[in-house]
Amino acid sequence: MPNIKRGMMGAAGGAGGVTAGQLWAWGSNGDGRLGNGTSYAVTPAVSSPIQIGALTDWAWADGAIKSSAAIKTDATLWTWGSPTNGQLGNGGSITVDMSSPIQIGALTDWSKVKGNDGTHSPFKIATKTDGTLWAWGDNRYGQLGDGTVVDRSSPVQIGALTTWTGTFGLGLTAALIIKADGTLWTWGKNDSGQLGLGNTIYRSSPVQIGALTSWAQCSASYVWAAAIRTDGTLWTWGSDTAGELGQNTVYVSRSSPTQVGALTDWNGHLSAGRAGGHVVKSDGTLWGWGRGLRGRLGDGTTVNKSSPVQIGSLTDWSTVESKDFRSTAIKTDGTIWAWGKNNNGQLGDGTAINRSSPVQIGSAYAFTQVSTGSYHTLGIT
Repeated sequence: MPNIKRGMMGAAGGAGGVTAGQLWAWGSNGDGRLGNGTSYAVTPAVSSPIQIGALTDWAWADGAIKSSAAIKTDATLWTWGSPTNGQLGNGGSITVDMSSPIQIGALTDWSKVKGNDGTHSPFKIATKTDGTLWAWGDNRYGQLGDGTVVDRSSPVQIGALTTWTGTFGLGLTAALIIKADGTLWTWGKNDSGQLGLGNTIYRSSPVQIGALTSWAQCSASYVWAAAIRTDGTLWTWGSDTAGELGQNTVYVSRSSPTQVGALTDWNGHLSAGRAGGHVVKSDGTLWGWGRGLRGRLGDGTTVNKSSPVQIGSLTDWSTVESKDFRSTAIKTDGTIWAWGKNNNGQLGDGTAINRSSPVQIGSAYAFTQVSTGSYHTLGIT
């Protein structure tokens, strides 16, 4: 276990010290992914949130397995962490870990960015304010969607369309995204049917899933995916080794979207994790399913659940982010909560103890967005 340090709760973290637009990080600092300017040898991990720099103009952050990315209020794009496979997007000119954010190009039109959870196949997808889609990093299975299997160390545009939204999800080696017309598109590796196309054929360019125009949310992780339609129904597909599809089955993979139950109130917030998912319903309740290892579900147990179960009885959940064997969620009052795997202090509660129920992270934070990487977490106040 690394030498975990607690984050400072002084002027920046105490009551009244947290202001809008600050970037915070906690968990493992391997590959410099925390972005605090130190190496793993100096700061192996921190178990409470620490502010990254002193700027207050951060708008969006994303934590992947070996690197991080963020977008500022001026729509500039920044990355840090490991440069392997071109995942930093800096053109490959940097070949060592970057422990502080570096700007990618000079453009000021970035909207959303997300990295996958693959140690050996890291890649990122991003959208711009003009509705174009961009990708970079590892591309061995066509997961960048540019029609090739060539790695890219700088962002490359995927096609010429300007109708892509910022609603997308990344699996280990696959991606899916919703267009402005409500259609759902996918590409990449498809050995477990994770593309949802009814087959196991790999795709190196975006392909539409079915013909529906009613998709509202989507998320993906490892080799499965989930999506919610505008009617509030929940759908899943891909690998099902631990009930992660929520279909009340195990080892019954699906290569096409299959509805989970018959409920129509799954229209809060959706997140697919390594071996299961979480959803906030329209009534503010939190639900989870899949593998319960290390308390990943948050229901107070470590038991697998192949159908959605409610996490506690509260009705004030706003968003949830699942990754690896842990999750982080934000309530409507801006407080942040976490549960599951915590060996690197990635829950942010000042310990390295796994939690099987949500625990609050500090008391002075008001986060508007949080991103859960496999070993670290990023938050925007």
